[in-house]
Amino acid sequence: MNTKQLKQKILSLAISGKLVPQDPSDEPASELLKRIKPERESTVEKGRKKKATTDTSHYQQQPPFELPKGWVWCKLGEVCLFLSRGRSPIYSEEKLYPVFAQKCNLKEGGISLENARFLDPNTLNKWKEEYKLRTGDILVNSTGTGTVGRTRLFDEKYLGNYPFVLPDSHISVVRIHKNIMSSYVYNYISSTLVQRYIEDNLAGSTNQKELYIGVLENLIISLPPFKEQQRIVQEVDRLFTLIDQLEEDKIALQQLITQLKSKILSLAIRGQLVPQDANDEPAEVLLKRINPEYKSRGNLHYQPFEIPKSWVWVEHQIILGISGGAQPSKSYFSEEKSPNYVRLYQIRDYGDKPMPVYIPKELANKLTQKGDILLARYGGSLGKVFIAEEGAYNVAMAKIVFKFEGLIDKDFAYYYYLSEIYQDKLKSISRTAQAGFNSTDLSDMLFVLPPYNEQKRIAKRITELFNIIDEIQNALNS
Repeated sequence: MNTKQLKQKILSLAISGKLVPQDPSDEPASELLKRIKPERESTVEKGRKKKATTDTSHYQQQPPFELPKGWVWCKLGEVCLFLSRGRSPIYSEEKLYPVFAQKCNLKEGGISLENARFLDPNTLNKWKEEYKLRTGDILVNSTGTGTVGRTRLFDEKYLGNYPFVLPDSHISVVRIHKNIMSSYVYNYISSTLVQRYIEDNLAGSTNQKELYIGVLENLIISLPPFKEQQRIVQEVDRLFTLIDQLEEDKIALQQLITQLKSKILSLAIRGQLVPQDANDEPAEVLLKRINPEYKSRGNLHYQPFEIPKSWVWVEHQIILGISGGAQPSKSYFSEEKSPNYVRLYQIRDYGDKPMPVYIPKELANKLTQKGDILLARYGGSLGKVFIAEEGAYNVAMAKIVFKFEGLIDKDFAYYYYLSEIYQDKLKSISRTAQAGFNSTDLSDMLFVLPPYNEQKRIAKRITELFNIIDEIQNALNS
């Protein structure tokens, strides 16, 4: 269960009377409704063609859940002093009176007037006083696929130095009677139950969904006694604050985990992760034996850091090559694996919603075998390293070619490309996010080569440590 799901679970418990205990001495919500009804009807916005009805028989027969004693079902319109969409403003470059638009209800939570536009001061007299947003107003995005239904609670602290803010026609303002906690109603509207109700009752086309004010007006609410509303809001706030703090700690810990992995790789490529073994054949002797034509250049013109005596710096292109991928026509792509198709490895496989595609085997002229190392060549994935299964790879990927068998352990090479040597090199050669690289771009990059047996020990130790770290990370995510 992630953070969002956990918060929704808390809201579900809150609006059904299961988050805090009931107190028999609390005044029932039905008495609260009776007391506020006259005042609400006398202060409701003038000129409304229809007032909210109090007929809730349909919901009494088919309630979403059973209410605790002292609670009551009512319609949102019954507890509102002001319930209306905003108006279409005339804008001005004069930054005096901000207009609240849907983008002011931030996707990541909260409210900001930073991107607000401003009302033409000459049209101010056309706006009634009721439209000026107040602390406690519930603001609901009411137009547009993807944003409609987003709900935030307004506080006048968001005004800063502005005298007031007015809602545009894509925002619905829900102003609750002062004897009912608007924070409770806000939590109710934010719950999955109500968000689904809103989604099920939208009007308009696919690209321009509308939330009509009548849908909000007839929204049924589970209303607790006032004192229980207070206890619920207090407990929701306490739990949400705790969750947010845990989420911050989780993010900080995940950043620490990333740094820890980077540190492990850094120690590994410097010969400081596992001890050296004097019985290991030195890397330079191994290299000369496998490749008799290899001639040591002694001290290369540049060595990033000091390495153990049994290790050697070697030019990347001498021992490793890079093979660019091929791009079959998209008309051949399939989302279903079949005996005559192989997987095509491409950067988009590894996004938030991976969708592998497959191509006919006869088009797979750039083949991968299980364990092959693939490098992302450009875009936001530049620098990522992948282990392939049997398949093919497209132009967004490059396959590492091992020129000599028994010289480099594949797992060690994989971790090498994750380390700072390769990652820092990419930063120096990538002029833009789409620039990518080819084999010549890595021609002057150095590969740090330990003895073959030590490569295996290093790779094994990194894998062990990374597995432990991944277990911690999985525990955080769950």
